[in-house]
Amino acid sequence: MPDLLYDKQDGYAIFTMNRPERLNALGGTLNEERAAALADFNADPTMRVGIITGAGRAFSAGGDLKEMAERAAQGNAPGSWYAGGAASSMGYSTSPKPFIAAVNGLAIGGGLETALDCDLRIASTEAFFGLFEPKRGIMAGYGIHHLPRIINLTHANYILLTAERFSAEQAKEWGVVNEVVAPDRLISRAVEIAQTIMESAPLSVEGTKAIIRGWRLANMDESMRLYEWVGRTVFNSADAKEGPTAFAEKRAANWVGR
Repeated sequence: MPDLLYDKQDGYAIFTMNRPERLNALGGTLNEERAAALADFNADPTMRVGIITGAGRAFSAGGDLKEMAERAAQGNAPGSWYAGGAASSMGYSTSPKPFIAAVNGLAIGGGLETALDCDLRIASTEAFFGLFEPKRGIMAGYGIHHLPRIINLTHANYILLTAERFSAEQAKEWGVVNEVVAPDRLISRAVEIAQTIMESAPLSVEGTKAIIRGWRLANMDESMRLYEWVGRTVFNSADAKEGPTAFAEKRAANWVGR
């Protein structure tokens, strides 16, 4: 089975992250398959809106910590978000066409960041969210740049610094998601929103998204330069290797602060 299911419908397409046995972690061939599907979607003039969701009980658990632990065991830095690209896009915001995240279950780390990269977000009552990276000895990537631009700084600071999980209702209260619906209404509601968008002129919608994205990326280069400078220390630290390793070994992390 592919790690991404890509289903074209009448004017919209549903992208389903399909690694349920790994809680749709962003590993395996998922990223490559997503890039190919996005290229097809963007080039198809009949496609107007994209919907991204997850198979099984998760939207996405984010970075594949087992793969990161394997890299750490080989003496490599567990991740390379700081090396460039973390702030720019996961592919959905750079598409000229709107994307809706239909968050069906847990969305943590890169899973929440995937949702943040979409233009609209709706969540199932069974969903929960978090940027747990500090608990793994690393830092959030896309989320650390974009979350404070999507919601107010007070709530963004709480999410980023405490690394605690928060519920779908809290996500709605804080402005992370637009709506919270029953699980059996999630996809149908996403389709309803997509169809509402499709009632408007394609160029008007694409132009509107382009202006919104321009605002979100204002001064982003400076933010990325700072992230790269800080990230070289954080991601190459002993703690950055300890976090994923402790997770893989199902034990408490032993932080050393270096």
